[in-house]
Amino acid sequence: MNYDEQLYHLVDEALKEDVGDGDHSTLSSIAANVKGKAVLKIKQDGILAGMQVAEKIFRYKEPMAVFIPFKKDGDVMRYGEKAFEVEALVHTILQCERLVLNCMQRMSGIATLTKEYTDKLKGYKTKLLDTRKTTPNFRLLEKEAVRIGGGVNHRFGLYDMIMLKDNHIDYCGGIEKAIEKAAEYVRTVKPRLKIEVETRSMGDVKKVIAIGKGKVFRIMLDNFQPSQIKEAVELIKEDFETEASGGINLDNIEEYAKTGVDYVSVGALIHQAKSLDLSLKAVII
Repeated sequence: MNYDEQLYHLVDEALKEDVGDGDHSTLSSIAANVKGKAVLKIKQDGILAGMQVAEKIFRYKEPMAVFIPFKKDGDVMRYGEKAFEVEALVHTILQCERLVLNCMQRMSGIATLTKEYTDKLKGYKTKLLDTRKTTPNFRLLEKEAVRIGGGVNHRFGLYDMIMLKDNHIDYCGGIEKAIEKAAEYVRTVKPRLKIEVETRSMGDVKKVIAIGKGKVFRIMLDNFQPSQIKEAVELIKEDFETEASGGINLDNIEEYAKTGVDYVSVGALIHQAKSLDLSLKAVII
């Protein structure tokens, strides 16, 4: 599925979860043909994310809904500002309200934290990657929020890259064997898949360098200290992309960037982000 198809699937399932057999609060108090207007109010400073998603949610429910944006994804937002207005049937507004807010609050929190990390990398070649440490069934929008905040999306799932991690290597019987098997799989089954290999020591790095050329595109340096990363990067040269992972945070990310590593991956971008405060309020004309 493409992005829109995945998003509409997410929206459909979320509305089914929330509305169930009917939004009885709205059904009991407001006629079905009444139209209304609502405004999204910003109640916390940060980076705004989810504007396009909000528009798609309202128009998924009501294609003729009028969505008027005042800001765009990635903009700095300040307390008291307005992000958008929407004009639609009141039933549409009230049924979509919580889904829009949940998505935008979560996405804005992730985008804001991601921006804090990417600001630390200014002036360095190192780029910021997210991970698969995401909320089940919400990965699409969490990773979109990382992108809006200035980060780079790593693989979306188990299907779009081969990543030979510690458990794969141990179960397979060693790093060389795992690389050879993965390379044969790519050659015979999935020709366009790229292979990344996790290394846990300088010895692992040397093994990948020895047999991985033409097979492996990136070496992950897992839980290496910055001094070890620097040594590994100098050894790897330009033969493979490099990624540092494990224990990287806002306090030490610049030390990793100084090593010259191509990427740093940070699971905290998503699993430690805090939702920001937004509210959707009725406009009474």
